[in-house]
Amino acid sequence: MVLRAGVLFGVVRVLSVVWSGCPLIGSPLRDGGPPDPGPDRRRTRGGGRTRRRIPPGAWDSGPWAPELRTLTPMGHTLVMGIINVTPDSFSDGGMWLGTSAAVGHGLDLIAQGAKILDVGGESTRPGAERVSEEEEMTRVMPVIEGLRIPAAATGVALSVDTMRSSVARAAVRAGASIVNDVSGGLADTGMLGAVAELGVDYICQHWRGFGSEMNRAAEYDDVVAEVRAELEARCRAAVDAGIAPERVIADPGLGFAKNAEHDWRILAHLDAFTGLGHRVLIGASRKRFLGSLLNGRPTAERDAATAAVSAWCCVRGIWAVRTHEVRSQVDTITVIEHLRGAS
Repeated sequence: MVLRAGVLFGVVRVLSVVWSGCPLIGSPLRDGGPPDPGPDRRRTRGGGRTRRRIPPGAWDSGPWAPELRTLTPMGHTLVMGIINVTPDSFSDGGMWLGTSAAVGHGLDLIAQGAKILDVGGESTRPGAERVSEEEEMTRVMPVIEGLRIPAAATGVALSVDTMRSSVARAAVRAGASIVNDVSGGLADTGMLGAVAELGVDYICQHWRGFGSEMNRAAEYDDVVAEVRAELEARCRAAVDAGIAPERVIADPGLGFAKNAEHDWRILAHLDAFTGLGHRVLIGASRKRFLGSLLNGRPTAERDAATAAVSAWCCVRGIWAVRTHEVRSQVDTITVIEHLRGAS
């Protein structure tokens, strides 16, 4: 594994703290996460059984920072850095296809302030064709394995971007603590059960079909109401499958079976999604709705526009933003939070 200059010192320094027996970052959340909502809120909508909950202390078992577990309305918004180990992703396809390049990029993103790294081996852009399970495994697994130690040492969580339960299982064994499933469990009927069994966090995205078919599904009478209802149903399915409610992260899926107007409407009404009762992730980075607004600006030149969306998400209480370029997003959120504290 290649460690970049400037990152190595920080990793070694934190590792020395870990080995001395001190906690990695901050103080763990008491009682394993958000406050207990009470017996009525713990029951499923469809019956009287109580949802399976994470036992006390289970939240403390990972090396990540405690804010990764916190519902933070109007609070600290985290940055998830993207590592696409693919030849055909819309923005950076082919740039991080080799393991050493992808791991090195991950170390750079950690140094820039990412709190989560999302590793994916299959492009989900509109029009993308699926890759085989074997190819996805070959791309993703060495990168997660290569990032496991430096990520743990710096309190950064690893996420696997996959629609396959088999890849999710392998990635969690290798060190991932989040499964980012753009299909919300619809592409693989075994996914929700697998995540429940694994006991990790689950990003449940709104989805209406694979890349080759999603554009045809971009038809709505009321995009905010319909996406919210469909996403709520998938989040409920995740909970009913045994995933603890506090482990579910909702993502309205900007650009997935949505045109530019749909994306802007969703961003203008983020309260519809924070009102679902789950943490919310927004992935706006360099997407075509930004390019459309900016007269066809190339994807690599949309980071300032992405930062504007990140600022909006921070103000609207979004838990995390998923971005290709991390430093400017972290800086933007830092300034917004400082202004909020100074007011």
